[in-house]
Amino acid sequence: MTAISVVGLTKRYGDLTAVDAVDLSVEEGEFVGVLGPNGAGKTTLLEMVEGLRKPDAGEVTVLGERAWPRNPRLQPRIGVQLQASAFFERLTVREQIETFAALYRVPGSASAAWLEQVGLADKARTRVEDLSGGQAQRLSIACALVHDPEVVFLDEPTAALDPQARRNLWDLLRGINGDGRTVVLTTHHMDEAETLCDRVAIIDRGRLLQYDAPGALVAEHAATGNLEDVFLALTGREYRA
Repeated sequence: MTAISVVGLTKRYGDLTAVDAVDLSVEEGEFVGVLGPNGAGKTTLLEMVEGLRKPDAGEVTVLGERAWPRNPRLQPRIGVQLQASAFFERLTVREQIETFAALYRVPGSASAAWLEQVGLADKARTRVEDLSGGQAQRLSIACALVHDPEVVFLDEPTAALDPQARRNLWDLLRGINGDGRTVVLTTHHMDEAETLCDRVAIIDRGRLLQYDAPGALVAEHAATGNLEDVFLALTGREYRA
């Protein structure tokens, strides 16, 4: 079944078309990557799908519900991890996730379970400002999942992490998808998209260039290469994150 349907989605800022008539569908249980260089329109696209930003044209449905205007029936069924995480000041890790749980009227036991699942149980009494970048990202994801959503949106969750922290987070993301959740991830890392995603939507300058499995994209456009070569074949220029 289709978890997300995007038809003709468009967003303009003056003379700039940030997202240009994008069509996209995501099946239930899929792990889909939205891949493109910085400024390609990935975050704007994701925010419209999440119901955080009003489209200028087009339509989005998530789990059969309209995403815009903000839909109170949909919000409890999705989890959103934004590109820039913001936590409540002076709270510990446990207090942060318990606050998010309370907003969704989720029992406190769920908070402890998610801290264990993301590997932060031993940091429960630590203030967020004392976490490493990778630990803060793990907490952000746990807060987005504490209410057990069916669809999870992650906006560049590994940005600015060192290579080891990125790979550790990949294991967590595989587990989230392996539990049956639909996952949509934006990234500008080619290796991340190739490693994690069932299908990849390559976006550049607001336009959807191609949408398929990573292996199929490589086979079609760069049989002996990788997604960087696919981008070169589609745009005529090298990929620059």
